[in-house]
Amino acid sequence: MKLLNYTTKYFALLLIVLISVWAVIFYFAMLDEIYDSLDDGLDNQKTLVIQKAKRDSTILQKSEFEDGNYTIVKINAKNIGDFTDSYRDTLMYMQNEDEFEPVRVLETVFRIEDSYYKMKLITSMVEEDDQIENLVIYIIGLYLILVASIVFLNNLVLKKVWKPFYDIIEKLKSFRIEKDELIKAEPTFIDEFKMLNDSVEKLTQKSHAAYLDQKQFIENAAHELQTPLAISANKLELLLETGELSDAQSKEVTDVLNNLGHLTRLNRSLLLLSKIENQRYEGEQVDFVSLIEEVNNNFEDFIEHRAMEFQLIKKGNPKITMNRGLAVVLFTNLLKNAIVHGEAQDTIIIEVLEDEVQVKNSGEHPLDQSKLFKRFKNATAKQKSTGLGLSIAKAIADKYQMRLSYSFANAHIFSLKIL
Repeated sequence: MKLLNYTTKYFALLLIVLISVWAVIFYFAMLDEIYDSLDDGLDNQKTLVIQKAKRDSTILQKSEFEDGNYTIVKINAKNIGDFTDSYRDTLMYMQNEDEFEPVRVLETVFRIEDSYYKMKLITSMVEEDDQIENLVIYIIGLYLILVASIVFLNNLVLKKVWKPFYDIIEKLKSFRIEKDELIKAEPTFIDEFKMLNDSVEKLTQKSHAAYLDQKQFIENAAHELQTPLAISANKLELLLETGELSDAQSKEVTDVLNNLGHLTRLNRSLLLLSKIENQRYEGEQVDFVSLIEEVNNNFEDFIEHRAMEFQLIKKGNPKITMNRGLAVVLFTNLLKNAIVHGEAQDTIIIEVLEDEVQVKNSGEHPLDQSKLFKRFKNATAKQKSTGLGLSIAKAIADKYQMRLSYSFANAHIFSLKIL
């Protein structure tokens, strides 16, 4: 969920609580104002009726509400006591509505000459149920308008405010440490975004500088190691060729040569990994079928030596734009992995589909997938393996947006999926 929508959700929940509380308070406040207004009107009407009664005594005989909104009844002075004006609500039948409607009643006592009269005045008032119903409708309408306004505000106004944040996120997504194009944030007047932009710029600059230093170090170290390794191997080979060593000494020198050979292959593999991850290669259209056939030709002697068979099943002919040299390394490592770790007299099957290549060799137990593509983590204990073959294949696949995965179904299956 986006930040704007996340905050909108809580705004909506907070609004419904605040508006509900406000609606209750507003209802009772309005009700109090309505009663005050009705009572003031009744009090003014009382004064007018009393003034009229003093001028026209005939209205003192009006004892029913049939043709007006007041009644006057003569009472005994003894019944007055401490009577004060009283206001109350009651129901009265309204002929035009054909039902009982709420009215506000004022009861008062007044004196004309020596006689006392009790007067009731009525006025219509808003029905509470109608008032509550209308208030609820208007409150719901207000709530919906407010929520819609907040969403509108988020999408138009606040979206512009958050634009520097989304800009820096997009630049971070497209940032590649191996490229020389560093992140340059757009200027903003918001302090927090300024701090974020400054931090991101400094972080990416330091990361790029560290990457360049590491890249240079790996390349220099790998190149510098090649020469002493080659010299050491040559001198040991010359020493063996002299024939002056005993059998035991020759065996020791051979073991050293084997270790130097392993170290040389390891150095080359590390250098290749560094180049794959850190350098850009020119690409061309690569035909996987013809490339696999070419790689297989290079391994014919090795396959024959291990009494193995090779089977290529063509169900498609995928092509991809990539560096041909890296493509050769990719399939060389996959095929070599199947040959080296497969059993003698085994059949290696490469099945080519429209968007996938599968390399299969028989096996009894699945390999540990958590270590399979990690560097220096051999799934099997082959002494001459550097533990980098599948790591290199995975790095090449990732570089060209392909997915290299492993599965087991009565055979080891390495799948190269073109995404």
